[in-house]
Amino acid sequence: MTKYKKGRIIKGVVSGIESYGAFVTFDDFFTGLIHISEISHGYVKNITEYINIGDTIYTQIIDVDEETNHLKLSIKNIDYKPKNRRKIKKINETPLGFKTLAYKLPKWIESNIESIKKNKIYWKILTNTNSDGIVITVWVITGD
Repeated sequence: MTKYKKGRIIKGVVSGIESYGAFVTFDDFFTGLIHISEISHGYVKNITEYINIGDTIYTQIIDVDEETNHLKLSIKNIDYKPKNRRKIKKINETPLGFKTLAYKLPKWIESNIESIKKNKIYWKILTNTNSDGIVITVWVITGD
């Protein structure tokens, strides 16, 4: 007996979109299809106006094929988007990586030198060039 039963609402991840519907993955064994007619009560011109690949959504099971481990699904009669969840965006590193930081850090430090002088703190500046040709500046701060 399967844990997936007709009428149940389950959470899955949209794994593919075609002109006729969207594929949803649930676990290592079951997948499902939301036919375009089960997306909305109105006309659906573009499925991606409702869901996109990678979205986690709730779906309602309309039929279960236990032989093929395939589910027929619908989202048109339910609130299919999870509540109170922010989409987490992947941070893409720039091609420059830390080179921008290496370039700007000395300027940021120089902008604070006056403050350091006023507080009678002394420093030494050590520089070195790494294997990528980036000049690394180290400020060693000491008291009196």
